[in-house]
Amino acid sequence: MRIALVGTRGVPARYGGFETCVEEVGSRLAARGHEVTVYCRRVEGEDDRAEHLGMRLVHLAAVRSRSLETLSHTGLSVAHLARHGADAAIVFNAANAPWLPVVRAARIPVATHVDGLEWKRAKWGGAGKRYYRRAEALAVRWSDALIADAQGIQDYYRERFDVPTDLITYGAPAVPQVSDRLVELDLVADAYHLVVARFEPENHVDVIVDGYRRSGARLPLVVVGSDPYSDTYTAQVHALADERVRFLGGVWDQELLDQLYANARTYLHGHSVGGTNPSLLRALGAGTATTAFDVSFNREVLGASGRWFTTPEDVAREVELAEEDVAGTRRRAAAALVEAARYDWDDVASRYEDLCRRLAGGAADDGTARRTPSVTRGA
Repeated sequence: MRIALVGTRGVPARYGGFETCVEEVGSRLAARGHEVTVYCRRVEGEDDRAEHLGMRLVHLAAVRSRSLETLSHTGLSVAHLARHGADAAIVFNAANAPWLPVVRAARIPVATHVDGLEWKRAKWGGAGKRYYRRAEALAVRWSDALIADAQGIQDYYRERFDVPTDLITYGAPAVPQVSDRLVELDLVADAYHLVVARFEPENHVDVIVDGYRRSGARLPLVVVGSDPYSDTYTAQVHALADERVRFLGGVWDQELLDQLYANARTYLHGHSVGGTNPSLLRALGAGTATTAFDVSFNREVLGASGRWFTTPEDVAREVELAEEDVAGTRRRAAAALVEAARYDWDDVASRYEDLCRRLAGGAADDGTARRTPSVTRGA
């Protein structure tokens, strides 16, 4: 099949969950003999490579604005896609729904990966929240199938719109248990706590840093992440820290980032409005004891291996406990690896492949192909 993956920053994956999914799934589909095209945002100062892990890449421009970047790039991508065709298209992010009629007019069957509850994010004002709520409804109306990556998202679309979705989560990577590069950051294995997150209020980096500062923890807190559009929030987070907190900014070296995950005493995960989060799955795959913000998405992933927080006081209690009860923390780390086995990228790719076959084999013009959803959490 000719399969198009549209609506993300593209690959190589260096940013978020959608990009990770495109790289992991797209490369596997290409290895299985499908012609996979990934639409990528052009990055100033970088050469536009034509291929990555067997996937064909198409680089197009985008308006560099928080509110317009995704929509503008997807518009150009959809125009290119309509001219060149595909047997099936996956559009990531319900915010791109206004472009779906163009895909349908080109007679390309399309599924929309709807993401999390984007309208709950504080970064969007009233107009932005209204747009996302409307975009959800348009995605339901104009997609031949919908993809949810968490049970909570599937439940939301069933309850709000009375429609089924294909529940296809992400996979958990198998993270190598090595630590030789930690010396580059002056860190020692099992001797720090870790946060990896974009600096947005819904990711609760401020709550984590504030809680850690209130604790009697002896091990440092290492914070990986930033947000170019959120200077005020970033300054707020930095102001809450004490000398035990180390801000590394963005770490784009995947090997080094994996070693940070694999060797942390605990991973602290504050994401609250997305679905299944790749950072959380990476912590699982690394076998790292994780304390997460208490929402259904995180409980679904961590299962019995998780511990939970909602307030700074919760964070303080949990980091102190992780340092005092080393044996208990190691038991949670072992339990994390057990949970990780439920999230397998090969199986996830097979689910996408099956969905694309169903789309290519008979998506109806009125969207009624959305009648036989498949379900997977991984293996």
